[in-house]
Amino acid sequence: MTKTFDSLGIDPDVCATLRERGITSAFPIQEMTIPDILAGRDVCGKAKTGSGKTLAFGLPIVQLLERSTPGRPTAIALVPTRELAVQVRDELVPAAHARGIRIAAIYGGDPIEKQIKHLKDGVDFAVCTPGRAIDLIDRGDLSVADVRHVVIDEADRMADMGFLPQVEWILRNVEGNHQTLLFSATLDGVVDGLIRRYQHEPSKHEVASVGATVEHMDHLFLTVHEMDKVKVCAAIIRGAGRTMVFSATKHGADRLARKLEDEGVSARAIHGDLRQNLRERALADFSAGKLAALVATDVAARGIHVDEVDVVIHYDPPAEHKTYLHRSGRTARAGESGVVVSLVLWNQELEVRRMQKRLGLDEDLIEVFSNDPRLADVANWPS
Repeated sequence: MTKTFDSLGIDPDVCATLRERGITSAFPIQEMTIPDILAGRDVCGKAKTGSGKTLAFGLPIVQLLERSTPGRPTAIALVPTRELAVQVRDELVPAAHARGIRIAAIYGGDPIEKQIKHLKDGVDFAVCTPGRAIDLIDRGDLSVADVRHVVIDEADRMADMGFLPQVEWILRNVEGNHQTLLFSATLDGVVDGLIRRYQHEPSKHEVASVGATVEHMDHLFLTVHEMDKVKVCAAIIRGAGRTMVFSATKHGADRLARKLEDEGVSARAIHGDLRQNLRERALADFSAGKLAALVATDVAARGIHVDEVDVVIHYDPPAEHKTYLHRSGRTARAGESGVVVSLVLWNQELEVRRMQKRLGLDEDLIEVFSNDPRLADVANWPS
């Protein structure tokens, strides 16, 4: 039976902020970890994106947190991307406000002077990307000396993106007794090294993966013609609701978003060359349902945590099966099933077949044109 947050030890005022948002029962990772975090233990959680990790670490920290002095937060969360920093902050703001806790997102691409002012005004809980945190520590505007709660979120992605040396530098500078919480989709290799070096007898919890496994998705592989490909993509989005579309390049994402707009589909591109405020606006509009499609590159998509994505379209099929799973997992979050569509040109068929084999899939490649009525409802594609 699913547990309520108050039964896990979360105080009534914090529970009230959750109820206002329609959140009444805990996800498995929250059930497993919240009591241990409240008890002050180091916790190591294996869970995929979309499993509810932010509330799992955020609610108990907000409840336990002591107020800080300017520039010396008492809690710090290290996250791999600026988008995730913003999303973690936004997710925890209601609970933080209920307890009088000041929370801020600190990341590159945002004016450093604005962040310095935040820190001088007082920040109790800093949600940081590692590079910007080190910049501010070097300048003397941020100190981790008073930190009593450390979160390393998406440790595996930080390893993939080359951030572990920066993460370790920060961890080495946290002084005194403190609690270290680590969340990751995998706990082996370099992540296991982090656990051994920076956690003390952690309670380990693992949520069975429901996020990025082929069994929780319906897969369609559609062979299309180059001149008709954008129209096929647009036809799927029109019938699908909220759709994430993956492009191989930044330039390709921009071009595809423009072409989809020309087809009457509201779409925006999101990639590393885009100004931060434009990325945040696109993500907010997509989350709010104002945009039908978000066209993303793989790197940009790592920071995107949006539930209720109806369809993922591989406009450019990925080169390898792990990327297919990462992308496709966007539409099978928190136990929901999802539809994944790959658009395949004639000269991509062989590599797509190879990828299917690595994934354990045996799906037909179906030729379609943009006037095919089945595209209007890919979730109910006739078998």
